[in-house]
Amino acid sequence: MRIHKKADGFNSEKIIVLSQQQISLIAERPLVNEAFITDIGYYPRAFHHYRERRQGTEAFILIYCVKGKGWLRLGDGEQTAVQENSVIVIPAGAPHSYGADDADPWSIYWFHLKGGQIGDILEQSGLQSGRVHLPPSEAEKLIELFRVCFDLLSTGAHQEANLLHVSHSVRYMLSLLGLVQRLHQEERAQAYLDRAVLYMQQKLEMNLTLDELAEHTRISRQHLNHVFRKATGITPIDYYLKLKMQRACQLLDLTDQTIKEVSLALGFGDPFYFSRLFKKMIGLSPTQYRSQLRG
Repeated sequence: MRIHKKADGFNSEKIIVLSQQQISLIAERPLVNEAFITDIGYYPRAFHHYRERRQGTEAFILIYCVKGKGWLRLGDGEQTAVQENSVIVIPAGAPHSYGADDADPWSIYWFHLKGGQIGDILEQSGLQSGRVHLPPSEAEKLIELFRVCFDLLSTGAHQEANLLHVSHSVRYMLSLLGLVQRLHQEERAQAYLDRAVLYMQQKLEMNLTLDELAEHTRISRQHLNHVFRKATGITPIDYYLKLKMQRACQLLDLTDQTIKEVSLALGFGDPFYFSRLFKKMIGLSPTQYRSQLRG
């Protein structure tokens, strides 16, 4: 694939690059030197936009693709697509290249961030490298933070009050992205959990294995175990057995099926094994459970 390269110059672009003298002055100010912006900009419809930094940069780079598409490559890794409404973070010092899609070039807001706290905040927020998809409400907040920082640096990059506000805005922006990332991960984990549990409920007459559950849920065995332990405190197979025992209680309460028939209906070929497992999990044998008055 031929890459058309264009380093600078996009219609209606916005860009501020602090001088080395300004950065040196910021580095001497304890209230702002832990989190500050060295470069900030907005490129709309950035046809042929391309950057390659084989040695990386001293700053962390944050790019928000508000429209269109682009791509990113870190080090010698695979080129990955960057979609609309996604944020990517490039770690300081990481060799990288990125650019706009030829057919549908991205419009991007971007920040170069430095300071002793930036790496720590990104790590604690799970944003060291990777991407975050922004819902519309959070995207509006990010764009507003860009405008605030851009305007403050435009009118007074030497003023302590402006720099302090920008520094706080950077911390808030990163914490906001971290929160969005965590909520997205939790929603995705819940979706995996729901898919696995529904499949278990549909297959109570069988004896599903962890491999079968993972294949149906479309995640690894390890990830599935992690999702279940975090949400329920037990493994997927233990959860499956609990569902079987719950169904066994319903059959004992609502039908006249024998214990052997209940056992077979739930995939247990050995009624004695079923009875032992039932007593272990419910606290009563199937016969004792059925003899209790209900309602």
